[in-house]
Amino acid sequence: MKLRPIALAGAFVVIAGLTACAADVAYYGPPPPYADVDYDAYYDGFYGPFYGGYWGPGGSFYYWSQDHRHYHRDTGNHFSRQGGGGYNPVRGRAPPARGGGGGGGGERR
Repeated sequence: MKLRPIALAGAFVVIAGLTACAADVAYYGPPPPYADVDYDAYYDGFYGPFYGGYWGPGGSFYYWSQDHRHYHRDTGNHFSRQGGGGYNPVRGRAPPARGGGGGGGGERR
């Protein structure tokens, strides 16, 4: 019966993915002290439109898109604290600390 190992492997992948999301405390919004503060950043447009964000733990930028109901950590370095070729300045305010989603008022300049 070869289906059982395949089913177990599939279940493991799903559980591991959900655990990774839940383990990132910033996934659902900024924890204090990253909440409710203004931010400046530079963005290269790679992810398309975003609707807010904040600088979070480890110096990572977390952005909100309408495609999903949670924050995404910028793992591709498409947000930066310093400008450069191909980056546009963005300014916004991080949302208050909370456990649920919600955009963070990003504004392109």
